[in-house]
Amino acid sequence: MTPLERRYRLLLLAYPRAYRAAHGEELLGVLLDCAEPGRTVPEARQAAGLVGGGLGERVRHAARGDAWRDGLHLGVTAVMAAQLAVLLPYAQTVPVWALASAFGLLAVLRGRVWAALAGAALSGAKAMMIATAWQPVDVTLLPVYPGFFAGRPLFAASGPAIVAVGYAVVCCGLLVLAAGDRPRPRSWWWLAAVPPAAWAGPAWMPDGPAPAIGLGRLALEVGVLCLAVWAARKARDARWALAASLYLLVVSAQLAEHLTGLTRQHLAYWGLLAVLTAAAAFVPGDHRRAVLD
Repeated sequence: MTPLERRYRLLLLAYPRAYRAAHGEELLGVLLDCAEPGRTVPEARQAAGLVGGGLGERVRHAARGDAWRDGLHLGVTAVMAAQLAVLLPYAQTVPVWALASAFGLLAVLRGRVWAALAGAALSGAKAMMIATAWQPVDVTLLPVYPGFFAGRPLFAASGPAIVAVGYAVVCCGLLVLAAGDRPRPRSWWWLAAVPPAAWAGPAWMPDGPAPAIGLGRLALEVGVLCLAVWAARKARDARWALAASLYLLVVSAQLAEHLTGLTRQHLAYWGLLAVLTAAAAFVPGDHRRAVLD
């Protein structure tokens, strides 16, 4: 295998596996036939086109099946990843419950709804016991201080009602999904999103009673929502808007608890998420109106 062929094959990994199996060798042959003699690196424009085409094909491949069920599954996955990120810095103190949360996330990624519901229910029960300071079983010394990533005790900026809202959204969503066909598996990249979401820094909000949002988490959320807007535009589909709306609902509830104490940074953070969520909902309809006009 020549260096150029090896690099083309790496770029073709942007395409779904089924697409590569059906058209990969043919596409590779065309690329090698059209390459200049002696070239060892693909042209920058050609590489960008292959990656963009591969990601677009992945989006079209993902936009299949019932959009509402798939969007609900995607939104529940995002919320469960955020819940695991909350528990991750305190895993040394509550290891069993952090593992239950991780098990629930792994199960929902594989489409195992009932297993995911069990993991969410177990971790949610422990979260409520810590948030309410009522611990009939498995007593944990309060407050629970972080071992890494974060700086505040667990649920220091969240009351029991808000903790309950997040887990109730997840459990209700999983019960709805359990009533139909098994959801398709999700990407393992959701696991890679958990550590950046758990990291509290670099700080850019003043210390106070309201939840502090780190720049790392902000960059992650904005990046994922930008991908949702691009995917919604590419596939002309509403599933990404539904998933983003579910995540925004949970974030809005967390911020609403401290409505009078929110800073400009908090409002700018919420506004940015809301604008991107609205964009994901608007772009498919905007395209349909343009075609009709």
